[in-house]
Amino acid sequence: MGKAQSILVTGTTGMIGGLVLDQCLNSQDMQRVYGLGRRPSGRNHPGLTEFLMDDLDSLESLQIPPVDAVIFCAGVYTGAVPDQEFHSITIDYPVRLANLLLAKNSNLRFCLLSGAGADRSEKSRMIFARSKGAAENRLASILGDSFYAFRPAYIYPVEPRKEPNISYSLMRFLYPLVNAVSNKYSIKSTELAEAMVDVALNGCEKHILENSDILTLLNGHGVR
Repeated sequence: MGKAQSILVTGTTGMIGGLVLDQCLNSQDMQRVYGLGRRPSGRNHPGLTEFLMDDLDSLESLQIPPVDAVIFCAGVYTGAVPDQEFHSITIDYPVRLANLLLAKNSNLRFCLLSGAGADRSEKSRMIFARSKGAAENRLASILGDSFYAFRPAYIYPVEPRKEPNISYSLMRFLYPLVNAVSNKYSIKSTELAEAMVDVALNGCEKHILENSDILTLLNGHGVR
């Protein structure tokens, strides 16, 4: 598949999904941009079409057209919802979406916002690591070389926001130090969004991109 010209973004009301959506709408390479979620993104742009779903079971009825690529940014913080709902959002949602759109375009490119520590053995005691690993496994089996998993470490919010918990507040405070030590442990929200859009448009040689890989890709040092 060549350069993608139509793209679907999920999680558009979230930090990364919103940044990804904005970059897609501002891209001269993109002809059609679609958003998918439970709430409108709040953007008013002639190039944007949004699909709103009540729940996962309504996904197939939305009549989403064929697209070249998906950037899946929907998610929920660990502990914010019951384990079964976390499983549904983290695993069932992207898998059902991939199957739905792959049937409409066999060359579909799919970029997943996963996370550092995703465990493809699915044996971790941490539900985040176990669920993200399971999602990666299932999507890779469906999509093959058209699947890309992004595993950022701490994501530094470039724009001010209310942090979801004290751990995030602490990491925001420590970010300058962490960033100075290594490129393995943190990334700016805008950097992650830019990398995801780039891979959705153009593909990449690597299919699992750890934090340092994402930054290397942005710096043009050979990950592609």
